[in-house]
Amino acid sequence: MPKTRLEHISEAAQIYGERSFDNYSQIRSIAEQIRDALCSDLDPEQTCVFLVPPQGPFQAQNYGSAAFSVSGKGFLPLEPLSFGLAVKVSTDGDFMRLVLTCRKEGNRMFIQVEDGDTHTLVLPTHKAAIKTLLDALYNYVLEWFTGRVDQYDNGSYGSNDIGFDIIRVSA
Repeated sequence: MPKTRLEHISEAAQIYGERSFDNYSQIRSIAEQIRDALCSDLDPEQTCVFLVPPQGPFQAQNYGSAAFSVSGKGFLPLEPLSFGLAVKVSTDGDFMRLVLTCRKEGNRMFIQVEDGDTHTLVLPTHKAAIKTLLDALYNYVLEWFTGRVDQYDNGSYGSNDIGFDIIRVSA
């Protein structure tokens, strides 16, 4: 007996579900690697980077699956995923959220930082490739502060830029 149209759709949906789970799993693995490596790169003596939601309120803690843009969606979509990195930026407990968006194509992971540069990792990842991304993230955060100070010092700090979400963790 030939397959019904519903059976064809069901098979396609099954394959889609497998690919969307694979996409999520690989992006989550990369996100966790970035979090751990960036924290170690910034200060190996303390926890200073957390996976947080890409939007909305956040605390300096790891949110697990809730740190990803697909959190709360019933059907896991097959699309680029975003997550937030809460990066400690002061000794007073201030954390800045960076939003990274990952898109997998073949054996490459494209990681866009905020609305800026996109970095490419070849899968499986290697420490040297992650190190290049860590350097870019460090420079991005440092430039965010130093660039605004420079603009202020030189009289051109007014803009429509909303900026980053920065929170202070109370002890």
